[in-house]
Amino acid sequence: MGNLEAVRDYTDVRDVVRSYWALLEEGRGGEVYNVCSGRGRRIQEMLDMLLACSSVRVEVKVDPKRLRPSDVPVLVGDPSKLQADTGWAPRIPLEQTLDDLLEDWRRRIVKS
Repeated sequence: MGNLEAVRDYTDVRDVVRSYWALLEEGRGGEVYNVCSGRGRRIQEMLDMLLACSSVRVEVKVDPKRLRPSDVPVLVGDPSKLQADTGWAPRIPLEQTLDDLLEDWRRRIVKS
């Protein structure tokens, strides 16, 4: 793994698609909108949630070769303009996103 301490803003792709639709209907032309949750989570937290859902034990090691000296420690967006103009807000909890992601991969592996 690389930097597990980095903080990122994650949004379920299904919510992102809903935001695009809301922007098509309610957004102002020529404006810039942040499609994001507005909440930062450490990559370590994401990994821990995935591992908690998994029946497989995984040894996690940080690989110094994967660390980037220019890595931005925190990237979190502000969805307030998008929410004000369209009423959009993310609906799908991150835990549900990760459960659905893991279940999708389980189905794919069984089919292989």
